[in-house]
Amino acid sequence: MDLGIKGKVALVTGGSAGIGLAAAKSLAKEGCDVCVSARNPERLADAVVELQEFGGVVHAVLADVEDPDAAERVVRETRDVVGPVDILVANAGGPPAGRFVDASMADWELAIQRNLLGTVRLARAVLPEMRARGWGRIVTITSRSAREALDGLALSNSTRSAVAGLVRTLAREVGADGVLVNNVMPGSIDTERLRDLAGSEEALAERAGSVPLGRIGRPEEVGDVVAFLASERASYMNGVSVLVDGGESRVIA
Repeated sequence: MDLGIKGKVALVTGGSAGIGLAAAKSLAKEGCDVCVSARNPERLADAVVELQEFGGVVHAVLADVEDPDAAERVVRETRDVVGPVDILVANAGGPPAGRFVDASMADWELAIQRNLLGTVRLARAVLPEMRARGWGRIVTITSRSAREALDGLALSNSTRSAVAGLVRTLAREVGADGVLVNNVMPGSIDTERLRDLAGSEEALAERAGSVPLGRIGRPEEVGDVVAFLASERASYMNGVSVLVDGGESRVIA
C-alpha cells in the first residue's frame, strides 16, 4: 500500500532509540525526509546512520523537549536544513514511575515539562505553517496509561491522559485546515523503559504472559501505526487515540 507521503518532511522527537526511532524508520521507508531529535549525542549519531540506509534526507538535532526553547529551535532547524515540517511525531521518554504519595513536586514538574508541555510547544511551533499549506499531520506517542490507569504510574497516568485530551481538542480546532491530529498508545513494547519497569527477564516474561498474543510487542509494530496515521491513507482519522497493545487493555471505550 502506497501511503502517499513520499517527499514529506517528518520531525520525530525522541527519535534516537525505541519507539521514536522505529517511527522514524517507518516514515523513512515510505519516502519521507526525516529529522530526528534527542538528547543523547551518541545515540542520535547512530540513529542517523541507520536512517540513511533508506535513501532519503536525514538530519539530527540535539535537543531536550524539557527545555522550553527546544521546540522552536528544532522546528526552525528542520525547516532550514530539510524543509518545513509536514509530519510531527511528538515522542518523549516516560516520566518516573511510582505512586502518587511517593512523587515529589520536582517529579511532577519534570513529567509535565517532558510529557505535556513539550508536546504543546512542538504543536505550537509546527501548526502555523501546516495550516497555511492546508496539510499536516501531528501524531503523539503516549501510553496505554492514557486509557487505563496503571498501578505505580501516577505521573504517566496523569500527563499521558492530558496529551490525549490535547489531541482531541486540537483535532476539532484544526481539522478543517487539513491538519489531522492523532495519538498512539503503546502497551508492552520491548524498549528500555519497559525493561527498566519490569526489572528482570522473569518479570518481563510474566508481563508477556498477560498479553493475549502471548508476547511483548516490537517497536516497529508501533512505528508502522504512526506512519499510517501520518499518511494520506488515514485521511478520515482525526482525534483518535489508538491502542497498540496486543489486546492487553481490558477497557472497551
